[in-house]
Amino acid sequence: MTLQSHSWAYIWTKFYLKETHAPACSWQHYSLFQDIWKQPKCPSADDWIRKMWYTCTMEYYSAIKKNDIMLFAATWMELETLILSEMSQKDKGKYHMISLITGI
Repeated sequence: MTLQSHSWAYIWTKFYLKETHAPACSWQHYSLFQDIWKQPKCPSADDWIRKMWYTCTMEYYSAIKKNDIMLFAATWMELETLILSEMSQKDKGKYHMISLITGI
């Protein structure tokens, strides 16, 4: 039985090579791994900043509930500096105007 399956694979490979002039092995491996292996995605800078902003916001509000705000003040300021450095110049102006108006 195995001899027949090997001979069928051999004949199919020879036929495929003859018709397409391409190596059948690389095509077979490519299609096999393409279905199985999904490349991992790296998070973008925006996603990372949003995640950090969310985490720090949740820590800040939990600190407010516990009346322990000073522990997270430095982290919050560092994150605010990072986000402001990522914004464009136009957005910086908008943020500062809003913070002046609202008193944030």
